[in-house]
Amino acid sequence: MKRVYQWGLLAGGLVLAGLAAAGGMVRAEETVTEAQPPLPEVALTITDQTGRSHAFRVEVASTPRQQEVGEMFRKEIKPDHGMLFVWPAPQESAMWMRNTFISLDMIFIDDQNRIHAIEEHTTPLSEGIISSHGPVRAVLELPAGTAERLGLVVGNRIVSDALPGGAH
Repeated sequence: MKRVYQWGLLAGGLVLAGLAAAGGMVRAEETVTEAQPPLPEVALTITDQTGRSHAFRVEVASTPRQQEVGEMFRKEIKPDHGMLFVWPAPQESAMWMRNTFISLDMIFIDDQNRIHAIEEHTTPLSEGIISSHGPVRAVLELPAGTAERLGLVVGNRIVSDALPGGAH
């Protein structure tokens, strides 16, 4: 059986996009030395377990290069902003913080547009792997502390035109 993996080591990180088949992985890696310009933004809403909605403006990293660079070299993210990475199909996602100077909360989103997992207060500049712990359709990066401040938990619903079936 052949399985396809795309490892998004993004978060500010470097995408190791590859196909793993018959024991081989193709690795695309290029040196990144500066932050990318702001990407196109869309609205995104997270509805918590109490029914309260939290609105964000998020940049959408849609190309492999945009996903590769992610939040690298940026010095700040506004409290109600973030970056969204959408995969073509649900997959395991693994992230790192290489060249990322600010701590993030990573929200892993399943194929039903619900929070699958949350990694809070990531360590800037770390190359430690941050796993989605199962297949996800997207990853949302928010400023560190956002998940705790808003009381976000696994199962919360996420709505955005950028997510498949996620229009407001």
